[in-house]
Amino acid sequence: MATTRRGGVRSAASRVFALLIGSVLLIGVAIGAFLTWEAQTSARQEAEHVTAAIARALSVAPEIETAVTATDRSAAEADLRSYVESVRTGAGLDFITVMDGHGVRLTHPDPAQVGGHYLGTIPRDDRALTEQYTGTLGPSVRTIAPVRDAAGTVVGWVSAGVTVESLGGALLRRLPVILLLTLAVVALGALGAVFARLATRRITGDLDARDVREAVAGYESVRTLGEALRAQTHEHGNRLHTALSLLELDRREEAIALLSETSAQSQSVIDQMTLRDGDPTLGALLLGKASQAKERGVRWHVHVDPAAPRADLTPVDAVALVGNLIDNALDAASQAESGADRWVRVDVAAADGGAVAITVSDGGPGIPVELRERIFEHGFSTKPSERSGRGVGLALVRDIVTAAGGSVELSTEPTAFRVTLPGIGREGRTA
Repeated sequence: MATTRRGGVRSAASRVFALLIGSVLLIGVAIGAFLTWEAQTSARQEAEHVTAAIARALSVAPEIETAVTATDRSAAEADLRSYVESVRTGAGLDFITVMDGHGVRLTHPDPAQVGGHYLGTIPRDDRALTEQYTGTLGPSVRTIAPVRDAAGTVVGWVSAGVTVESLGGALLRRLPVILLLTLAVVALGALGAVFARLATRRITGDLDARDVREAVAGYESVRTLGEALRAQTHEHGNRLHTALSLLELDRREEAIALLSETSAQSQSVIDQMTLRDGDPTLGALLLGKASQAKERGVRWHVHVDPAAPRADLTPVDAVALVGNLIDNALDAASQAESGADRWVRVDVAAADGGAVAITVSDGGPGIPVELRERIFEHGFSTKPSERSGRGVGLALVRDIVTAAGGSVELSTEPTAFRVTLPGIGREGRTA
């Protein structure tokens, strides 16, 4: 199955597949990282809850109070060590340290540490405290709680903790599940990418992305030029029938005036395009759109600066770009409530650096502020969804302008799209 063409240029289907696979992998990595962080956070929170519960429970246990207040410290420590060890083992903790009121250890997992001073924070307000601290067993999450006698006086402390190393072990036990979920997401995404590639390939074959854009531009050029020529043919047919009827009625002067008006309107555009050595295809488009504007009751204005260079575009791209801008302007002007606002103007002028600026403006109601950032998105349109092909025009305009190294700007009051493109000088070279 060929995936490349024309010297290694990847087909549109392959580009879609590569883009989707890359996105899936990035999403998979993000999901894996998030699940790992979530598991680590969950393990730490669980350790904090368990250590707090055990420390508080032991701080009110009679056995603990008896041990820390006993006069025979050695006998109390022996009984306390057995009791605390059973609780520690049952709770799955790494240590439980019982101290007297001065913080001197009575129990510790390492017998050599008994009698030493507790390494950690002893709260001054005599309340339970959870923290991460580095003690004799390394960094650990621990909770310390006060032991009080019957009078409420603090007579000792209980600290329960889990080492960070143990938390890491708990995270490692969850990693297989995290990995499995991540692989499942990547597999489903890859399957979707395969189907997307097949669907794209059925539509575009082995065409690369540039050829697909050119095909869309070609279709849009034929569509918009066809609509313009249809309107022009319809208008000319009506005028000829009217002129013939006037001649049959022996009203020659009125027939001549009617035909002269038509000729003058067309000649104006032809003269402007001829003066600047313009593209005849673009001239035909403007002539046809003039008829289309008249058919829709929209006043039509065209001004072409003789000094403006030709745009560095193929005729297909030029017709697709200008035609779509004019179509949108005609649609907008047709919606104007006031007859004075039913107008469309096309200006072609020279721009800085030998470029050409094409501005299409209209007197329509304008584009809502909240939609101005979306109008160039593929598939987005402010027009009725039942109209076929909507959501392509402005996106195609942006693609053509970007590929040519130009820019497109939207301004308001009135609504105007200004496209700036590299120009071609009289000698046919890019200015």
